[in-house]
Amino acid sequence: MLSRAVRIVEAFGPGDTALTVTEIARRSGLHIATASRLVEELGSFGWLQRDEERKVRIGVRMWEVVSRASPTLSLREAALPVMEDLHAIVGQHIQLGLMEGDEVLFVERLTAPGAVINYTRVAGRLPLHASSSGLLLLAYAPPAQQERIMARPLEVFTEKTISTSSQLRSALAEVRRQGYALLAGHLHPDATGVAVPVRDPAGKVVAALAIIVPNDDTARSRIAVLQAASGAVSRAMKYPAPPNP
Repeated sequence: MLSRAVRIVEAFGPGDTALTVTEIARRSGLHIATASRLVEELGSFGWLQRDEERKVRIGVRMWEVVSRASPTLSLREAALPVMEDLHAIVGQHIQLGLMEGDEVLFVERLTAPGAVINYTRVAGRLPLHASSSGLLLLAYAPPAQQERIMARPLEVFTEKTISTSSQLRSALAEVRRQGYALLAGHLHPDATGVAVPVRDPAGKVVAALAIIVPNDDTARSRIAVLQAASGAVSRAMKYPAPPNP
């Protein structure tokens, strides 16, 4: 029963605000009658809820519990004021990402009207090789994980996307050498991502702080302020500031 309830909840993917019971049944692999019964039961606890069109949404109670118990809460609380200051300077997308499995999971994001296109969303994921945050995190990941990613086919988004294991190996070495990841046009031709590490007291990279800016010559001029912001997040978390290359 518990595993079926989990499948119901996990039917909601990135960008899904409401689903029909039929959609939930199809995505969860459950019979529609079973899905309907579990939806109603989860709704009685506030974990799911129905809107005016009878579509199913994540309930307020679930959001409350998850937000209160989130393991990323202290990091987000430390990072958000710094991200707001950085956002005022850069005027484009600012985001905070964590390694989750073999993807980068974005736990906070700020944007602005008229900002360059960005595929990132809060609670959204991207492949490690294709985004600046993901590449930064992968560069400091265990070698076994790096080799596992390099052994797989790499999804291509644009002609600039890293697409071979040799390209990825070189890119990871470059990130470690320079202390940041800069990917111009790898996810979208018009956008450049720049990411720097946030480290814990032992020096381990625990998050990536990134900006998404237009794909032009100004991206590199933002690296210094991004590194200063990362240092501020580290200090707010009582982490040492990352070394300046």
